Amino acid sequence: MSRGPTLKNARFAFVTHNIKDFSEPNGDRRLPHPDLAPLFAAPKSSYWISLLDTLKDIDPDLLADHDAEFNYSPQFRRLSEILEAEHLLFRQVWYNRHWNLQSKIEDDTHHVVPESEYSRSPYRQDQTLDTVWVGALTAAKRTEDEVGIENLGPWDDFEWGMINGKLSALRWVMGDEWDMLDT
Repeated sequence: MSRGPTLKNARFAFVTHNIKDFSEPNGDRRLPHPDLAPLFAAPKSSYWISLLDTLKDIDPDLLADHDAEFNYSPQFRRLSEILEAEHLLFRQVWYNRHWNLQSKIEDDTHHVVPESEYSRSPYRQDQTLDTVWVGALTAAKRTEDEVGIENLGPWDDFEWGMINGKLSALRWVMGDEWDMLDT
């Protein structure tokens, strides 16, 4: 009847930090003192001066997560990079919304009206004040010049989701609430 592992296949490791007494005196400190060397005949026994090296030799994957957890050092972006990326995404989202409004104006479901026809009370979502629209056209041209027309779409639904998600994430990092997508 077997009661656990047998010593027949067991391997032993001697681990010490006392290299003065146990290691080779004038050579490689990772080797045992010549008087002790016969005690560490492979494959049954081994000599070590580092527990970490011992464990890595026994099972290289054993501490892989531990090593990554304690030695990982992220490289954070500079604030200037974050602000630059946020500004580009802001301009891209604003420009896309501008073109959506322009499409509604062209298909006559949204109207650009002078002050005399503009309804403030009640507010009408299908109207834009003509002076505001002129400013929006100027801002659209400025955005094209600043960002480059090649960086302003069009995007499919996936790309549009990525742009909005990136803008939301960057704003969250800078202190806004999630889903802050105002332009």
